[in-house]
This record gives sequence, C-alpha cells and structure tokens, in this order.
Amino acid sequence: MKKVLFMLSSMNVGGVEKSFLSLLSTFPKNQYDVTLLLLEKKGGFLELVPEWVKIEEVHWYTSTKPIIMQSPHQTVKGYLKNRQPHYIPGFITSYLLSKYLDDRYSYYKHILKNIPFNQSIYDIAISYQGPTDIIDFYIANKVKAKKKITWVHFDVSKHYINQNLYQRLYSKFDQLNVVSKLASQELIKLFPSISNKVKVFPNIVGASIIQSMSKEKVEFDDNFQGVKILTVGRLSEEKGQDFAIMALSKLIKLGYDVRWYCIGEGKYRKQLEMMVKEHNLEKEFVLLGSTSNPYPYIAKADIYVQTSRHEGYCLTLAEARCLAKPIVTTNFIGAYEQIKDGENGFIVQMDDEEILRRIKLLIDNSEIRGKFSENLSNKVEMREGSSVSYLV
Repeated sequence: MKKVLFMLSSMNVGGVEKSFLSLLSTFPKNQYDVTLLLLEKKGGFLELVPEWVKIEEVHWYTSTKPIIMQSPHQTVKGYLKNRQPHYIPGFITSYLLSKYLDDRYSYYKHILKNIPFNQSIYDIAISYQGPTDIIDFYIANKVKAKKKITWVHFDVSKHYINQNLYQRLYSKFDQLNVVSKLASQELIKLFPSISNKVKVFPNIVGASIIQSMSKEKVEFDDNFQGVKILTVGRLSEEKGQDFAIMALSKLIKLGYDVRWYCIGEGKYRKQLEMMVKEHNLEKEFVLLGSTSNPYPYIAKADIYVQTSRHEGYCLTLAEARCLAKPIVTTNFIGAYEQIKDGENGFIVQMDDEEILRRIKLLIDNSEIRGKFSENLSNKVEMREGSSVSYLV
C-alpha cells in the first residue's frame, strides 16, 4: 500500500475542500493508505471525508496561528505578556530581514523552527491548498516523502504571493499541479525555473453525483414567480458579489421581476449587507448562507452567474454546467476552459454593466437560454480532470 499524506487548513465548505473530496473518490482504498492532516480539525465538509481516511490535526498551530495572523507589534506584546522576552530579538530580526529582502522564507523558518518533523515517512506528501505559505512550508521542510506535490488553485497573476518565498519552496517539490492550463502559464511566467515540474490537473467533477444530489428537496423561495439568479461562492471581494448587487439594482430599476441569491459565507458579509441596504434590495438580494449541497438550488435557478474577479478553474462554474444552467461568467482565466462564449454561456468583462447586459439578454430571449442548456446537456462529462494515477 502506498502511504499518501494530504494537508489542508480545515474542511470548511469551499471549492478547494470540495475538489479534494472529489479527488478522494478516485482513490482505490485497498491500494492507498491515506492520511488527511489539518491545521484545524473542523468544517462543514469534515463529515464527508470517507471513513477509510485517517484524519489528524497538527498540535502546533494553536500557538503559531496568532504569530502568523496578527501584527508583529501584537506578537511582541504577547511575548512580554507571557514573560517570554527572550523570543523577541530573534522574532524582530527575522521579521525585519524578511521585509528588507522581500523574502518571507527566513521569517517562516524562524517561527516554525521549533516545530518537530513529522515522524511518518510517506510515498507521496501533498500540500493541497496551495499556494498557502504555512502548509507549503511544512510539507517542504517538515515531512519526509519520496515525492512531494503542491497544488495551485488560483491565478497567481491576480493574487499576491511572495516570489522569493515560493521560489525556494517550489524548488523542494517534485511536482506542481495547477487547475487550469492558463493558470499554469501564469505560474511559469512568474517562476520559469520550475516549468518542468508543472502539470495541469483540472478539478474533478462527478456529474452523476451532482445530478443525483440536485434532486434533494429544498425550499427555495418557491412562491416567487419571477426570475431566479444564483451565485455560489465564498463571500469575499475576489468572488465579486458586489458586481451582483450593482447589476441587480439596475435590473430592478428597469422593471424586471428578479431575485438574486448567493450561497456562501465569509468575512465580506457585512459589507455586502450594507450595500444591499444602501440600494434598498433587502427583498431582492438574498444571502442564503453556506450549505454542503448547493445543487438543488442551482437546479431550481433560472440563470447561474459567476461574478469572480479571479479564479484558477472555478468548481462552482463546472457544477452549474453539469446541471445545464444558462450561465453568465466574468472573464477570469479558468472561464475560457469551461465556457465557449455565445455557445454554452456568456463570458463578460468584470463590470456590472456587462453582467447586466448579458443577464437582460438571457431573460428576454428564451431561445438563447434553451440553446445554452441544450448545448451543456449534450456535453456533460461524467468526470473532468485526472484520476489518482496521475499523482504517482
């Protein structure tokens, strides 16, 4: 049996965690001894991890998390409060050095120096949630494995990462799996020296499972007779729900009977609620919260809209395709590998006016909606991406 280690921060409800579960479904459990190592053993998807997977939690993250998350000033105050002044000179030196050299590697090396090595030896060790500094660093430096793999789930050209840190980290991995072709090209532009290690590994989508789960009975504003628009994703600026609010406000002013629903949770909720109130959309823009099964809602929606500012592949877009929904998506790089503009959906600029224009066209033209759904129905793949054999 091959021993495989996956490391993620938690099993919160999200696209990365969902794609991990889909990948696990391809594992022949009689051939692999799989361990899932979490920074925090929590999350709505935790109960969906198969029983044959061992779940472990690191013991050091509780004390390390504040140092990573808070300001250096707060860390120094914490050392003084806990009567640990001897930690301050080394911490300040590593922090200032990392700032001066623009190299976070020495900083992480310092704050993680007392973390012991993982005592197990694996055939494959995988940092699945990458780029995530602490997880990538731990797998690269604290785990023994014959092969080390890290995942890249987003477009590095749209998301800041410390290049000096990752140049050193990526040199310690044998393989970098990127979730889309265009995202891999952006990664190689940033790190040309690792081009021979990069492989495109699209997220796995089990269409038959999604279609089956979409039949679950849910109450989804069933008495509303107007047009239902749905967006799924973490509530964050990068997911672009603010575009949705602006586009919806203009749709309502034009006289359309429409409601826009968002599935997901996140730190952006308060800002979105303020925007909704500012535009008097309390009835028309509905934050549904998080759910481990968004598929019945997608199935009941009239139009699916992806408003993201950047994505690597975008699993939620793939799921809407599986359910043959008329789609409008912004033009992040992963969209072009899933949607053919004008054939099975619309790809638009990251602008609420452009989003509005295409939604209006779909509402006003049932033939286009029908064409998109039919084209998607005819091309539903049972699974996208690669199986576990691609890792070995």
